[in-house]
This record gives sequence, structure tokens and C-alpha cells, in this order.
Amino acid sequence: MFLLLIDGDQVLLALREGTGYADGQWNAPSGKLELGEDAFTGIRREAAEEIGVRFGGDEPHFAAVVHHRNLKHGRIGLVFTARFDVHRHGEPVNREPHKCGEIRWFPLDAMPSNTYPSTVAAISAWRAGTPLLLSGWH
Repeated sequence: MFLLLIDGDQVLLALREGTGYADGQWNAPSGKLELGEDAFTGIRREAAEEIGVRFGGDEPHFAAVVHHRNLKHGRIGLVFTARFDVHRHGEPVNREPHKCGEIRWFPLDAMPSNTYPSTVAAISAWRAGTPLLLSGWH
């Protein structure tokens, strides 16, 4: 699951660090479902755990599915989006410094070159309104 937290023309990304996987790359706040957890509960939990953002009501919104293939295997990621509002969500903070070097807002049209490919794919799918995007498949 990926969370695209959008503020105007910017998206919030987290720099992976100390995880042993994709360290040094920017990634959307993301995670996996826990046993018995539905997708909406899972993305809300991950948002609170990773960046301290709270969602209520019908947020975040489902946007797309990304089927990404890296060197070892393929993964399916659900993409969720929300328009950031500090009064509703709270100020984002790095709540996992043992796995994240920093969080930072980036312009959607100027993503860092070291953005993880599945995050790039998630942003592309959302911006294009593509319900299913294949990434890394030949």
C-alpha cells in the first residue's frame, strides 16, 4: 500500500534508511497489511505509524493498483491519496527514524532521481487516472 499525501503540487516522501531494502531511496509512506486488516484500516494505520498523520471519514481515497516487478519478484501495491490539510491530518513527522532518514515534500514534476520505481509508478498511475499500472515488466 502506498499513501500519496498531496499538498498543492507536492507529494510527501520518506527517505529509506537502515532497512536493508532500497535504503537511500525516496518512497511514499507505505507498508503491508497486518493479519485480518482491511486495506483502508491498514493505510490509515501505516500513515499514523510512519508520519503521524490521522485520517477520518472517507480518507484516504483509493486511486490505483501498481503491479511492480523488481529483480526478485512482483508485488501488487494499492495506491491511496489524500489532499493534505494540517487542521484535519496534523503535521507530518518522521515517526520511524530507525527506518527513515527524513521526510520531505517534493514537487510532483521534479521527483528526486533516487525515488524508488514503485513510488514513481504509483504517482504516474494516480496522475494519469490509470486503474492498473504495470511497472518493471518487460
